[in-house]
Amino acid sequence: MTQAVVTHEAEPTRPETLERQPIMTGTPTCASITEQVCAIVERPASAWWMPAFSVSTLLLALCGFAALYLITTGVGVWGLNSPVGWAFDITNFVFWVGIGHAGTLISAILLLFRQRWRNSINRFAEAMTIFAVACAGLFPLIHVGRIWMVWFLAPVPNANAIWPNFRSPLLWDVFAVSTYATVSTLFWFVGLVPDFATLRDRATTPLKRWSYGILSLGWRGSARHWLNYETAYLLLAGLSTPLVLSVHTVVSFDFATSVIPGWHTTIFPPYFVAGAIFSGFGMVLTLMIPARQLFHFENLVTDRHLDFMCQVLMATGMIVGYAYAMEFFTAWYSANPYEQFTFINRALGPYWWAYWIMVSCNVLTPQVFWFKSLRNRPWFIFGISILVNVGMWFERFVIIVTSLHRDFLPSSWGYFIPTWVDFAQFIGSFGLFFTLFLLFIRVAPMITIFEVKTLLPEADPHSQREPTPPVEGEADPLPTDGSFVPGLLARYESASDLYAACKKAKAAGYKHFDAYSPFPIHGLEKAMGLGKSKLPPMVLVAGVSGALLALVGMLWVNTVEYPLITAGKPYGAIEPLIPIVFEVTILFSAFAAVLGMFALNGLPRYHHRVFEKEIFKRSMDDGFFLMLDTRDHCFDAREALKLMRESGGRDVCVLDRK
Repeated sequence: MTQAVVTHEAEPTRPETLERQPIMTGTPTCASITEQVCAIVERPASAWWMPAFSVSTLLLALCGFAALYLITTGVGVWGLNSPVGWAFDITNFVFWVGIGHAGTLISAILLLFRQRWRNSINRFAEAMTIFAVACAGLFPLIHVGRIWMVWFLAPVPNANAIWPNFRSPLLWDVFAVSTYATVSTLFWFVGLVPDFATLRDRATTPLKRWSYGILSLGWRGSARHWLNYETAYLLLAGLSTPLVLSVHTVVSFDFATSVIPGWHTTIFPPYFVAGAIFSGFGMVLTLMIPARQLFHFENLVTDRHLDFMCQVLMATGMIVGYAYAMEFFTAWYSANPYEQFTFINRALGPYWWAYWIMVSCNVLTPQVFWFKSLRNRPWFIFGISILVNVGMWFERFVIIVTSLHRDFLPSSWGYFIPTWVDFAQFIGSFGLFFTLFLLFIRVAPMITIFEVKTLLPEADPHSQREPTPPVEGEADPLPTDGSFVPGLLARYESASDLYAACKKAKAAGYKHFDAYSPFPIHGLEKAMGLGKSKLPPMVLVAGVSGALLALVGMLWVNTVEYPLITAGKPYGAIEPLIPIVFEVTILFSAFAAVLGMFALNGLPRYHHRVFEKEIFKRSMDDGFFLMLDTRDHCFDAREALKLMRESGGRDVCVLDRK
């Protein structure tokens, strides 16, 4: 008996080390966070929004006009010449793909490393990723010239029974960028589902209630939902981590697998990845600092967030600077006169101005962040982030144009001069980006509501030492005529109260009961005895299936349907097929994680009896609920009511039949 008492008394103090201090300023609560973030969507647009949207749509129209002119006239309207066959088109493509790297980095890699500061900025960065990839996709699409023949890139035979060359880095690009865009969109949408449920429950018009209801798929914040949801989210993060590294690696292969001096180098894959992260974080800061000021969420995105991001910017900037130096060292050490000439020409040739803009913006400028006082000045950081973006665009320009404009024969040297079409499409791509971004902040929360709430101390089920006292004097909700009661629903004041109530329900013999919360309560699944999610095996099977399908399909094409020897490689060579096999594996796994999560959660389900209770509209705001019903054979309405009230349950109500 003494040991039992000691164990009982020691249990509340054991998790004391789990108490977390919020990374936000002030004293935010679940309700205040919901109100602050949702207000951006629910209130009329700010006075600056319409002028900004008008300017962005005009730039988008300019891009569309230039693209239409190019398609109807030909790519000769660009400033391309011989030998500069690539210029603004591929420069802009690589630039926008790099911009999109920060979203997946923040969402996936920082999630796996349990970096809590990501929670306030991940939604922002994820949206930026998708819009940047959309901008990037414009340029190779137009660059093919005959845009109506772009389906030749798809992994199917074209009208002449000719299959794409799966061994080409350009086709690897198609798979890498499309997979990246798809997985990033899935990641983004999965994160939005609980927040769409919050907007659904707060909607004041039928149209908004219907729209957000459809998008939320009937999300209820069930503990069983959160179990599969967090598993899917972690799996997507694990899948996206190698994906984000592979995308710009594959993009670098467009250059590194060639024999052009200045391109044919093994340093390109890590160099491109570091540069992508560098430019991506620069764009996140460029967008986030004005939005932080305009929407007044300095308490959610604090100076500490800016400090962390400046440190990442400084570190990746030094990696990029190291890569610049190693390029010169490699050219010198190789004793190859063509390589040496290419790099000397970059720094001292006709495009010297572009090279030194690149070095100044990317290497020298970020070094100011060694000083902590400068990392806490938002508008100074904003200016540096713009310079970083300028420098990273010039980096891609320098790599592409300066390696091409002087080839092996001096008689074929040329100089690239962009035309108005080049400039119009480049500037217009920003119009597309900002148009999508401005629409996004009007229809969806730009900060992840439920993830920010997990940073609050009360999100820890062990944080509250004194449980809420039992309810006294509340009306008896049970029918007086003794009619059948299919179930009961009770509201709790905190995550710790709900956690304790679930433990009592499990101890009382309940196995099929459910709990609802506005954010995942870690440890609640164990208190309820839910076990582990069945999602990982499903994802594993899907990933292996995707890998086998891609490998067998390409081998069949290369050896049977359309035998093709590329660069002397035998028909059955597997090595050049690995990039596409990898991308398809990630794609199948990501779809399995998302669709499997929805299937295990029984979603979409737009009708559920808990939705019929008015008090349940607080479930995705600051409400915590426990449901006991007749799915458990031990259910007794009177005993269930007693259990709920003794554990601090309030507003107990009778559920309708299923």
